[in-house]
Amino acid sequence: MKVRVSPRGAARLLARHPWVYKSDVVEGPERPGLYPVQSNKGVLGLALYNPASEITVRVFSFGDAGPPQEVLLENLRKALERRKPAIAQEPGGAYRLVHAEGDLLPALILDYYAGHGVLQVGSAALEPLTEALVEVIQAEIPLQSLLAKNDQKSRSLEGLPLHVKPLRGQVPDAVMVREGSVQYRVDLQEGQKTGAFIDQRDNRIRLQTFRGQTALDVFSYHGSFALHLAQGFERVIAVDSSAAALQRALQNAQANGFTNIIPQEANAFEFLREAEKRGSRYDLIVLDPPAFAKGKRDVERAYAAYKEINLRAMKLLLGGGILATASCSHHLSEPLFYQMLAEAAADAHRTVRVLEKRGQGWDHPVLLNVPETHYLKFALLEVM
Repeated sequence: MKVRVSPRGAARLLARHPWVYKSDVVEGPERPGLYPVQSNKGVLGLALYNPASEITVRVFSFGDAGPPQEVLLENLRKALERRKPAIAQEPGGAYRLVHAEGDLLPALILDYYAGHGVLQVGSAALEPLTEALVEVIQAEIPLQSLLAKNDQKSRSLEGLPLHVKPLRGQVPDAVMVREGSVQYRVDLQEGQKTGAFIDQRDNRIRLQTFRGQTALDVFSYHGSFALHLAQGFERVIAVDSSAAALQRALQNAQANGFTNIIPQEANAFEFLREAEKRGSRYDLIVLDPPAFAKGKRDVERAYAAYKEINLRAMKLLLGGGILATASCSHHLSEPLFYQMLAEAAADAHRTVRVLEKRGQGWDHPVLLNVPETHYLKFALLEVM
């Protein structure tokens, strides 16, 4: 059986974007599965297919490469092989082993936390292959435990149930992960996403090189940036609206022997406004907010929110101060992100120099033809 797509759908695949929407699928099987995709130009690729999903076709191999399941599992082996050197160098670290489309494994996420794995399957076509996926994973990178954390809301769009359950071994409630010169606790079963935000790992480590008196970590969550800053600053204020998250941040600080991280439970927008009124000044500020733009319709509102927090942060920095600012909204493109920062600098009446343009870690690969894979923007700016 094959899936046939319209000329517009074929054009997307020929341009090497792996998604074809329901409106461009001409015909296909009634059930989800792995199928070849074709048009009047012939076979275009092998794909996950779900007629009930808005993204009906998710290609994992372009061209007619062989039996679909074998090709998919080989993609998985290659993804794992690319991460083996990092694990060998730091087995107590945290890495993304599979990054969905970035590894030609649509709807599949696998994260590694100090010998334990967390798997997320987001496609009805992929769900029946879970056991085959697990066998390949264990053969390539033996894990002490593997947890299926299939609680993401996007599964509902695929007609899949939400659940969290062990797949292999005894899954601990939490593990300690090493990141550069610090360590932090990851709650595998209850933490956000797969347990932590690994995509910022290299950016957090980069901030260890800065020195000063007072740093501010806004949207701190479990204090991951604050931990790295605590080595170079006399005081680090960690701001988050969640008391539970800040309690975890304090526990992480204690685990590293830091006594200079000060938790502040507050709404980030209100905190920045009040700090400006008080005339507070900082040597370095981190802004790592959640995704303000969940969809295209949110971009205008999100743009305004990003601009407000960055404008206020620029006003709060001392001359020569550093702003480390991020957006994880893929709908806010990199050009829009830097346009927003330029407008914030103009409105704050500050001269701002770009020190570095950074992004997601190497283990979250970006496909040039798939802009959705480039979601994390991270700028290091100097307020002059």
